[in-house]
Amino acid sequence: MTDAVFQESGEVSAVAEYKRVFKEVLDNRPSGMRLRLAHAMGKNRSFVSQISNPAYPVPIPVQHLNTIFDVCHFPPPTKAAFLHAYARAHPRRVGQLDDIPRDRTMMLHLPDLGNAKRNGHLEALMQEFARRLAAILQDEK
Repeated sequence: MTDAVFQESGEVSAVAEYKRVFKEVLDNRPSGMRLRLAHAMGKNRSFVSQISNPAYPVPIPVQHLNTIFDVCHFPPPTKAAFLHAYARAHPRRVGQLDDIPRDRTMMLHLPDLGNAKRNGHLEALMQEFARRLAAILQDEK
């Protein structure tokens, strides 16, 4: 998709604008940042590539913004520019940013099961367990 297509719709143009800011931040970080961010969000590296590419109209889900800011360490003026463009593209979503629970990253050592598929299943199981346990603990408040 070209920039000309993005100019046709104000919303899509604003999405491309905040994605450009995000891409610049990622491009100025050390190699491996996309993979590190993908792990922090519980997603694949290809997801990070999609949400950081201005050529794709896929918006960045609001629930991932705090993780993106934490992992990528946006400079304050860049973060402000990103949030301004994000608010322009998604006026109702940006108000939800403070309501979204923040995630933390914890490193957990797991046994190598000798098979990539089995290792992936174990990792997914542990992530799901942590999400469900956190939800239960939050409901007890």
